[in-house]
Amino acid sequence: MQVVVTKHHGLGNDFLVLDLGQLQSQKVEPSKVDWPNVANLWCDRHRGVGADGLLLLTRVDDFKLKMQLFNQDGSRAEMSGNGIRCLAQAAFDADAHESAVSYTVATDAGDRVVDVEPVSNDQVNASVDMGPIETIAEPKNWSEIGSDPNRPVMHLSVGNPHAVVGVEDVSVVNLLAIGQKVPLVNLEIVEPGPESHAITMRVHERGAGITQACGTGACASAWAASKWGLVPASAREVLVHQPGGDARVRLNHPQPGRVTLIGPANFASRHNLELEI
Repeated sequence: MQVVVTKHHGLGNDFLVLDLGQLQSQKVEPSKVDWPNVANLWCDRHRGVGADGLLLLTRVDDFKLKMQLFNQDGSRAEMSGNGIRCLAQAAFDADAHESAVSYTVATDAGDRVVDVEPVSNDQVNASVDMGPIETIAEPKNWSEIGSDPNRPVMHLSVGNPHAVVGVEDVSVVNLLAIGQKVPLVNLEIVEPGPESHAITMRVHERGAGITQACGTGACASAWAASKWGLVPASAREVLVHQPGGDARVRLNHPQPGRVTLIGPANFASRHNLELEI
């Protein structure tokens, strides 16, 4: 069957969004579809449309949504800060809203509230309560990356696993090589600045490789930077510079131990794709 898929990006971290209502209207059971294979095919940048991941949108009611995320390689991910903003934009556009709305989105990491505000026909700003930041054990094979023991390292969960490493210069690190050694975790490297309340970050994402930006990674990196003193202790918001653009992370917001991610989501294109049942 043919389905309509929209493509969106958050700071260059791009996703395909499929509203599963299209399957339900044709009495097709979504659980019968091989979604890992579909994601792998559609997200391939040579054979398909190309994207970092596939988002499946289910509508619970007008302002409650469900998100399922499959990475570019077909693996499942619990959460994506950029992805959830793209999903919310897809729902916002389809609903033809003209003013700000809030969606509650059920994810594999729990419910997340997304506040969406229109900027233009193709762009919204969205803030997401990303939930608690929690410390986790170091990932499998961590010792294989050969990290200098004097470097600051923090292993954190933002609903999905992250390893954040402080470096002097993110531009000279062979991120692909070290990221491939720890494929089960999202790996961020960060340096302070250039502004006093900012950090610069690059990321190798689990299931997608090096991406232009990572929302959960920005949150983990901002949290780690605050703990390490890379930004002033008084900073309530950290500006995170990434290759695809800048995100803002509010620390201990809306409650202590939680963070809020703020950034744009952009509509890129619309595609009619064949879905094998």
